[in-house]
Amino acid sequence: MARGELRIYLGAAPGVGKTYAMLEEAHRRAERGTDVVVAFVETHGRKHTTAMIGGLEVLARKRVTYRGAEFGEMDLDAVLARRPELAVVDELAHTNVPGSRNAKRWQDVQALLAAGISVLTTVNVQHLESLNDVVARITGAQQRETVPDAVVRAAEQVELVDMTPEALRRRMAHGNIYQPEKIDAALGNYFRTGNLTALRELALLWLADKVDDQLGKYRAQHGIDKTWETRERVVVALTGGPEGETLIRRAARIAARTKGADLLAVHVARNDGLAGADPARLARQRVLVESLGGTYHHVVGSDVPQALLEFARAVNATQVVLGASSRGRFAQILSAGVGATTIARSGTIDVHLVTHERANQGRRRTRMPAALSRGRRLAGFAAVLIGLPALTALLKVGPSLSLTNDILVFLAAVVGIALLGGLGPALLAAVAGSLLLNWFFTAPIGRFTIAEGDNLLALAIFVVVALAVSWVVDTAARKTRQAAAAQADASTLATVAGGVLRGERPLIALLERLRETFGFDSATLLDGGEVAAETGAPGCSRAADADVEVRVDDDVVLLLRGHPLEASDRRIVEAFAAQAAVALRQERLSAEAAAAKPLAEADRMRTALLAAVSHDLRTPLASAKAAVAGLRSDEVHFDEADRKELLATAEESLDRLDRLVANLLDMSRLQAGALGVNAVDVGAEEVIPRALDDLGADGRRVRLHVPDDVPSVRADPGLLERVLVNLVANALRYSPADRPPAITVSGHGGVLELRVIDHGPGIPPDRWDDVFLPFQRLGDRYNHTGVGLGLALSRGLTEAMGGTLTPDETPGGGLTMVLALPVST
Repeated sequence: MARGELRIYLGAAPGVGKTYAMLEEAHRRAERGTDVVVAFVETHGRKHTTAMIGGLEVLARKRVTYRGAEFGEMDLDAVLARRPELAVVDELAHTNVPGSRNAKRWQDVQALLAAGISVLTTVNVQHLESLNDVVARITGAQQRETVPDAVVRAAEQVELVDMTPEALRRRMAHGNIYQPEKIDAALGNYFRTGNLTALRELALLWLADKVDDQLGKYRAQHGIDKTWETRERVVVALTGGPEGETLIRRAARIAARTKGADLLAVHVARNDGLAGADPARLARQRVLVESLGGTYHHVVGSDVPQALLEFARAVNATQVVLGASSRGRFAQILSAGVGATTIARSGTIDVHLVTHERANQGRRRTRMPAALSRGRRLAGFAAVLIGLPALTALLKVGPSLSLTNDILVFLAAVVGIALLGGLGPALLAAVAGSLLLNWFFTAPIGRFTIAEGDNLLALAIFVVVALAVSWVVDTAARKTRQAAAAQADASTLATVAGGVLRGERPLIALLERLRETFGFDSATLLDGGEVAAETGAPGCSRAADADVEVRVDDDVVLLLRGHPLEASDRRIVEAFAAQAAVALRQERLSAEAAAAKPLAEADRMRTALLAAVSHDLRTPLASAKAAVAGLRSDEVHFDEADRKELLATAEESLDRLDRLVANLLDMSRLQAGALGVNAVDVGAEEVIPRALDDLGADGRRVRLHVPDDVPSVRADPGLLERVLVNLVANALRYSPADRPPAITVSGHGGVLELRVIDHGPGIPPDRWDDVFLPFQRLGDRYNHTGVGLGLALSRGLTEAMGGTLTPDETPGGGLTMVLALPVST
């Protein structure tokens, strides 16, 4: 069975017209003869959207009962049984009511696609998992319903339904998105021009990445390796040399000239795994690349220019930045070098050769470590001085051999000496062997002259072969030793990395592993002259007190105490020092983020308070103003009953306004830590009646169960009364008329629990924390289970008195708020 196709309409914000555009496409498909059904569409009361459903087959919603309330969800089984060619499913990120087949609607859509049914659906950018936190920081509203990016990226088509912020705000003002009572709050909060502009840019950039992925797949499927300059991508090649930082900054400036350009750094390592770059310097350059918004990549290849260009073409790069060759002029004459070869093979990719301080100065010669130990080299020289004369004497006194056989015997001796002592003894053996062969075995005997040309050629070939074999043997031994060292370094790195990953504090774990691995007494990381991290004892705070000093940059220095560091271990220790500097920066960034979190929370609260001022206060003000204006009007005559009703309306509205202002002020004091709490011994039987009296006639509907022997609590009577008023008011709002809420009181374990029980629709357990978030009112769907400021303030007041406020399930359906306070001592 062929899998269905998914088409998603992506919007930057509610109201841009995603559902309308989806229904337009459904009509076009139906007119072309496609079997189309509307599985689920949420119109939000928008008349134009509702009108678009006309003419399409609409499947009935499945009624799901949860906690005594009934909800309408998409009937997945009915759609699968109907088996249309195309199903219209709105709101991809929607969370299904508990008891549905799947937890999320996008999982329902996956089931339809697997059954061969194509789907049209919608989603807003704030519901994409990867952008959820970004949108929350921009708008101050956390969206709880998300869809994995992979689901959206896997769609065959993603169409952006775009609208300018100004046009969307006009649509909002005309009442085409939200109900009139919500318009002012929406325009002043979520639908601010800056918010909409940022959300629009996020949607455009996300879709651009999706299109870029599709282009990459198309190019791969059709074997296209030529660069298509659809987007500027700058690749900078790093060798691990000191010029790397210059190249990275130059490439970053090139990328910055074009909006949306990508910066990619790549290091090409040879596939023999032996000739590697400085890992510490590469680690620092990687940090620099990522700090400039780029990405770092590592590829392996035997041909560096070819591997570099293959990477550039794979990422569809438009420009490559290389450093000018640091080889000397003579070396450049012998071979073109990486830069010149890359330019010759680059094709349509622009190549920038950037000069630097070491350009054309020749590579610094580094003393190569000996391939063999000192003892084996001495043994090789001894074999030359003793073995070759002994071999000569043996050949002279033994059976007479031809010159060719004599040369082969000496060649075997040279190979043996090369295996024993390496290159130096083998070179000496080759020269000495040629002289011995000339003097003792080549006519005329006893003279360094050669009578026949053939003998001269044979001796020359002997010398060349002996030198070549010596070189090969020495190189093989050197490579073997380098491979063993590389394997040891890799094992050390793996051990240290594993220890760091398992540790709770990566920096301390890294320093501790480094100290243990190399046997140091202490390891200290200094930053700007101050001790940033330290492990072991005794530590040191000055370079003069350390046995080893490894400088990462101008500020960060690693000091090791215990013993001097072997030269062969210095590179790996430098790599660890660079990683320690990265871990230090990450710890400090985490600390800064933690410090900024309360500030961000306070800012979010200020935004919510402003939203409340523009929305929650408007209704009671408008009601009170209308009542007073009516009483003062000379155009209308009111009888006594009407006057009393208007006065009652004004009084009720002003009382509501007084409560709202008190809640706002108390929440502000809570956030500022300035709320005064006057804790005294108070009984629940004193506070509960006063709280119910504040609720008027509705308060008399509440059922009470307060035992006579409950202990007093230590609390502020006024604040406790406020908390109970908010809790009971919320319970009354959601309880059915025939099942009023109840308050029960019980004490145990030094804690008094007051339970406010309602029998309403309840709230799913995974949303319990959400009820304490103030002002969660905006989004594509109206949150019927959401609450405003009351519960957020109630929890804050309860915690200020040393208590807790937690939700619980009501048996049979509903929500129970458990208020726990310490009893009096």
